[in-house]
Amino acid sequence: MNCSEDKRIPVEEPIIPLEKIVGIIHLEDFAKEIRQHCPLQDLEKWTADDKRKSIKNSLPYYDDALYLPTYSVDCWLCPEDQWPNEGQTQCFSTTLQFLSFGEPLGTALSFLTSLLLLITLFVLCAFRKYQDTPIVKANNRVLSYVLLVAIMLCFLSSFAFIGYPSMVTCMLRQNSFGISFAISISTVLAKTITVIIAFNARDPTSRSSRWLGSRIPSGVVLLCSFAPVLICTVWLLLDPPFPVKIQIRDTTILQCDEGSVLFFYLMLGYLGLLSTVSFVVAFYARNLPQSFNEAKFLTFSMLVFLAVWIAFIPAYLSTQGKYMVAVEIFAILSSAAGLLGCIFIPKCYIILLRPDLNTKQYLMQKTSSSNNL
Repeated sequence: MNCSEDKRIPVEEPIIPLEKIVGIIHLEDFAKEIRQHCPLQDLEKWTADDKRKSIKNSLPYYDDALYLPTYSVDCWLCPEDQWPNEGQTQCFSTTLQFLSFGEPLGTALSFLTSLLLLITLFVLCAFRKYQDTPIVKANNRVLSYVLLVAIMLCFLSSFAFIGYPSMVTCMLRQNSFGISFAISISTVLAKTITVIIAFNARDPTSRSSRWLGSRIPSGVVLLCSFAPVLICTVWLLLDPPFPVKIQIRDTTILQCDEGSVLFFYLMLGYLGLLSTVSFVVAFYARNLPQSFNEAKFLTFSMLVFLAVWIAFIPAYLSTQGKYMVAVEIFAILSSAAGLLGCIFIPKCYIILLRPDLNTKQYLMQKTSSSNNL
């Protein structure tokens, strides 16, 4: 004989608090509460199916996680890394989900990252080999070297997002990404300021102009890069990222918890502010004479950077698991590749394929033509 439906324990109110449901749960643990709704003799006459239904009605939030042997009066939760089968007669290991190097998506992103790293290294070697040519010297070759190294660090930071999440990789992911991009963007800003100083100086050959032209860009890079270093240091000291396991039915998602969401968005907000300032300054310098001026390339590179990260935020928030990680890696690679392509590929074209244009006479002639227009 079964208890009538109106006497059963309400589904909305679990008998035992969720935090107490650990280990083996005996039917006797529910006896006192069940007696208030059903006579004990009716409870003892229930079949195994009735007992399973009673317990499951008592634990509505744990229905799918209960392991109920067919002929047992006991029930218990499956271990953290397991899930019951459809018949809820035994537990089996859940599927682990994280972006690994061995799966197609992880392999493709790793290959793309390695390819972009090699291209950046090739550009750096080309600039180093032709460092005394006019087109390399024109826009502060030291800043060009710093920017190329920073772009390489941006590409390298994406490797921390691939593989089994650990405490070390979780702490490195967002911090290495934020610092490397801060150095890249601040270097773009410094290069733009160099262009403005060069074309607005009354006497470019004077000692004060040379001093300002060398000290101000270096100061901009150091000052703008210090803020994210400070943010990341405080972040790691107060509430660092850490690996977590999120179980969704029969799948266990391994990912990094950002720890303090405040510091994460503070870092993203700083990068957004810095890139916006760099874009505005580069846009202001776009109409200067073109021969020694890379402001138009800098403007376009920052426009690509902003477009990528504006599109990244909604895509990042609408995904989870390994696909959320893949979205961030793709944004890192796209924005860093945009900086590399917009600023350095046109120069590499002239250095390697059109050396006849890489002369001081040609550049000065082009400057005079631009001024006449």
